[in-house]
Amino acid sequence: MQCNVGKTDRVIRLVLGIVIIALGLGYQSWWGLIGVVPLLTAALGWCPAYLPFGISTCKK
Repeated sequence: MQCNVGKTDRVIRLVLGIVIIALGLGYQSWWGLIGVVPLLTAALGWCPAYLPFGISTCKK
């Protein structure tokens, strides 16, 4: 897996993931589990959705 998620993108995904999980907990909804996806992609630095489009936000 080659890194395709840059630093700014990672920070945005991290914050977004935390917000989604917090909202899920606040509303007592299972939808909050969706917040795990951006957290994982931020932690790994790799997003499978970027592959078909050839997108990379990493600096070369």
